[in-house]
Amino acid sequence: MKLYLADEEATLALGRRVYRLMCPGSVVFLRGTLGAGKTTLVRGLVGAAGYPGAVKSPTFTLVEGYALPSLTIYHFDLYRLASPDELEWFGFRDYLHENSLCLIEWPERGGDALPEPDLRIDLTVDLPGRSAILHADPRRGPDFLHALTAPDRD
Repeated sequence: MKLYLADEEATLALGRRVYRLMCPGSVVFLRGTLGAGKTTLVRGLVGAAGYPGAVKSPTFTLVEGYALPSLTIYHFDLYRLASPDELEWFGFRDYLHENSLCLIEWPERGGDALPEPDLRIDLTVDLPGRSAILHADPRRGPDFLHALTAPDRD
């Protein structure tokens, strides 16, 4: 399913909708070129979860964690990963648990070391805004995608 995101607020709103529909233990892949809006979408999602602090790109740290009372959101940026083997070196599998939500930018760099995502969002620059193509795990079905693309009621 394809969405047009006219501006930054539309990208943040999509992040908020994704948060409301994902359950703990989920994995979301965020794909797109530099500047496509991946971290902006994460900011919307983490903000909707109630995290009060700043949300920054983990480009240099590889992962940023946002601890909330009933959930920890892990935001990965695999852009600088030299090899999928590096995921094992820093204990990636330890982040995948029933009380986490894992958001992974540049998942193609993780290769087969990553689990299958529950949701994949492909973002592209589509001036003056962005486009998002959403791919849900088949178990979630078309109702899930319909709920994600319904107008935001914030």
